[in-house]
Amino acid sequence: MNPLLKTALFWIITTVGLCVQAGDDIIVADFEGKDYGNWKVTGEAFGPGPAQGTLPGQMTVGGFQGHGLVNSFFHGDDTTGTLTSPPFKIERPYIRFLIGGGKNPDKTCMNLLVDGQVVRSATGPNDKAGGSEQLVADSWNVQDLIGKVAVVQIVDQAAGGWGHICVDDIAQTDHKPPGMLSNAKRPFFINQRYLNLPIKNGGPHRKVSISVTNGSEKQTLDLAKAIAQFGEGGLPVTNDIELADGEPDWWAPIDLSAYQGQTVIVEVDKIPENSTALSAIEPGNQIKGAEGLYHEPLRNQFHFSPKRGWNNDPNGMVLYRGEYHLFFQHNPYGWNWGNMHWGHAISRDMVHWTELGDVLAPDKFGPMFSGSAVVDWANTSGFGKPGNPAQVLLYTAAGDPTVQCLAFSTDGRHYHKYPDNPVVPQFTGGNRDPKVIWHEPTKKWVMTLYVETNRINTIHFLSSPDLKHWSLMSTVDGFFECPDFFELPVGGDSAHKKWVLTAASSEYMVGTFDGTRFTPETPKLKGHLGKGFYAAQTFSDIPAKDGRRIQIGWFQTETKGMPFNQGMTVPLELKLTSTSDGPRLTWTPVKELEKLRRYTHRYSPITLSEGAPNPLAKENIELVELRAEFVPNSTGSVTFTVRGATLVYDSRKRELTVNRLTVPAPLVGGQKQNLSVYCDRSGMEVFASGGRTYVPMPYIPKADDRKLAVQVTGGAVSFSQLTAYELKSAW
Repeated sequence: MNPLLKTALFWIITTVGLCVQAGDDIIVADFEGKDYGNWKVTGEAFGPGPAQGTLPGQMTVGGFQGHGLVNSFFHGDDTTGTLTSPPFKIERPYIRFLIGGGKNPDKTCMNLLVDGQVVRSATGPNDKAGGSEQLVADSWNVQDLIGKVAVVQIVDQAAGGWGHICVDDIAQTDHKPPGMLSNAKRPFFINQRYLNLPIKNGGPHRKVSISVTNGSEKQTLDLAKAIAQFGEGGLPVTNDIELADGEPDWWAPIDLSAYQGQTVIVEVDKIPENSTALSAIEPGNQIKGAEGLYHEPLRNQFHFSPKRGWNNDPNGMVLYRGEYHLFFQHNPYGWNWGNMHWGHAISRDMVHWTELGDVLAPDKFGPMFSGSAVVDWANTSGFGKPGNPAQVLLYTAAGDPTVQCLAFSTDGRHYHKYPDNPVVPQFTGGNRDPKVIWHEPTKKWVMTLYVETNRINTIHFLSSPDLKHWSLMSTVDGFFECPDFFELPVGGDSAHKKWVLTAASSEYMVGTFDGTRFTPETPKLKGHLGKGFYAAQTFSDIPAKDGRRIQIGWFQTETKGMPFNQGMTVPLELKLTSTSDGPRLTWTPVKELEKLRRYTHRYSPITLSEGAPNPLAKENIELVELRAEFVPNSTGSVTFTVRGATLVYDSRKRELTVNRLTVPAPLVGGQKQNLSVYCDRSGMEVFASGGRTYVPMPYIPKADDRKLAVQVTGGAVSFSQLTAYELKSAW
């Protein structure tokens, strides 16, 4: 080609390219102001101005830009209204935006109106219980409307679940947003154990399902087990998963070892056409990215947490066939709450746990909420066989309506949902968390169930001869969700027993139970005195020769940057002790934890005066158990430092301050104080006053701070015990 012609063509192409470059985006609204400006507001739903994120009573809202967004959850789901923009000229071929909330094309939607007519519309992704408050990117192609005048109208005319809408970052753009592929699929021939899904914390939630093909037959699965195994007749079940469109934060495994030699199809409801989420799914015999499993920097080393995903409430705690079973609320596919399954772990000593995988998955009745488990020794249910009693799980299926259901197992490994579920219908919306016990004097099963009645939190007492058929007996007011109900001797006297009713906050009442009605003899009393402890449950079916009532609570230890989130407390032995005010609960760590002691450093008996050298100065311990018993002076204090945490006992006030949280800590026998501290990588538990004072505390010490210290003020303090134990990992 002629060089001059070549140069001319270059400049022509370059000039044309410059001429067709896309213009800057035109912002319609970013909702960063204190109010809506010249947008028109009707009704109450949209509040006085843009929300600054999550509103009271709402699940965590994410995915919006900046600080503000439209959020019509103002005063809850039942408020209604509209929010309408001033007129604007359509000058770009696309309008992009972020949207979340309810999926109701008529009542929770965002509309584009031209000449008063709806020409485009969009909704949030949620139309049933569960779901996510994550905003996702969406757009309209408006090339045919360029030059016309339009308004955006955001509508909330819905009440009840998902009766709201969230919107942010509306803009006109020349850049075509990535299209959304609907029902995108990818097949996998299963010859390895896992499919590893790429997860992006805070990413858009996608509805993901899996089906297995066997010749011409196709059966839909959830992400944990075959639906047929749960008796749901092949009903499709999906999970809301934050699939990573690009680089993942971590990988969530789906165990498909039961489907070797078959083909499964992963299907995603909507996914950007430029997403790598489906192509990145990786088969393997190992969990991808799990090379340091159980030894991650923030993994507690003697508190249980699941391999992957979120956990909350302990469920179904039972001793069965010589194994302690710990079930738990589990999101296998996300770092935050959602997709509620029942995870499952077993132990022979409550210290070393083996996670077995999820046993209850969402079904047509809804996600799997909390509950309990029992051993049906007399086979009242008919689920067992002579000499082989069934383990029976009782749980809430949190759909609409919210109902109580059963599942059972005769080997502690394989679980089957009762085909005639539910066994308890809805009393009121949100009734949940059945705790079931066998009441030997009346030879019947007793269930305590949380029910909100006329805006009052109540516990309903129900009875059953067979775990399948239930009738209401009585109610008690004042407790909110996750009840537990058990009998304990007072002061160790087996002839003098009282019943304890407690719930999620760990507040409790002590009283009597005649098989029909619980009669409180105390007001509602404080339980734990710390932070991050919730929804605790106790093990059922511990034999009488053991005689212990053992509790585990949800330990709210946030672990940002890890592929798991939250955990459980250490197992706690509960007792009722006699006090001048009546019987009171005590919490102490179970004796089995002594198995973890690797090295022992004793410094007692010892007497310390103010200014004395720190006897623990040479210690350098990561996993700590510190025990102390001392006679305090009358006016001073005793201060312990454990890996940067400060614990101060005020002798005059008889109070203990743990990291600036001050709680009462009476002397034992009016003379001595005892203290036990367990410090892990993301949590600390403190016990004082013979167990009367229990202070759980989510706490992440600095990795390189492994120092211990003790010092006193005022007069001398005599320690009959001062021992530091270096613990080994339970993993």
